[in-house]
Amino acid sequence: MADDDLDLNSLGDDDLVAQMHDDLYDGLKQEIEEGVRILLGRGWAPYDVLTKALVEGMRIVGVDFRDGILFVPEVLLAANAMKAGMTILRPLLAATGAPRVGRMVIGTVKGDIHDIGKNLVTMMMEGAGFEVVDLGVNTDADRYIAAIREHKPEILGMSALLTTTMPYMKVVIEELKTQGLRADTIVLVGGAPLNEAFADFVGADAYCRDAATAVETAKALVARRQGSALVASA
Repeated sequence: MADDDLDLNSLGDDDLVAQMHDDLYDGLKQEIEEGVRILLGRGWAPYDVLTKALVEGMRIVGVDFRDGILFVPEVLLAANAMKAGMTILRPLLAATGAPRVGRMVIGTVKGDIHDIGKNLVTMMMEGAGFEVVDLGVNTDADRYIAAIREHKPEILGMSALLTTTMPYMKVVIEELKTQGLRADTIVLVGGAPLNEAFADFVGADAYCRDAATAVETAKALVARRQGSALVASA
């Protein structure tokens, strides 16, 4: 954890970025806000602050979460600190037209009101540079479809914690097919009762056992799709 007497302004750029990684890990919201403002004041591009200080810091958090070193409460603190930094950066990124990794629409499926896992995925995805449209809980197929048509995401994420609501994922995926949207949408599913076999059964692209896995899977699938698009257009 950062020393209370540590003056972030006194650190060189590299040391400040390293300190911000530590502060993110410890969920220190005010220190992250201060670090972001200092880097911007030194002439850093908003996108560089995002990727080198915040996204890399959250990557470290995600690895330790995946490996069982950190747990949900600690990751939520880190994600909230990340969100505080993003509040400063978001309008600057929009103004400079900074590249984004991708866009995701996410929601807990119809009949299910559990949202801790979904919220964690949302924050981790934002921390990895994705734009996330969170539809909340109890989301029916019509709302998923409407959001996909409006926001044109690369990824649809669906979450369920109840065995009784899991099958609704297949309803949504079938509706994507009916609407002609399935081929252009990567579908990720997750939740405590799910597994890879169920993801295959409903026709999803992948099952994500936790938020860190969701980020890794999303980045890999989006990169693969973008690579295929470049090959096809060549």
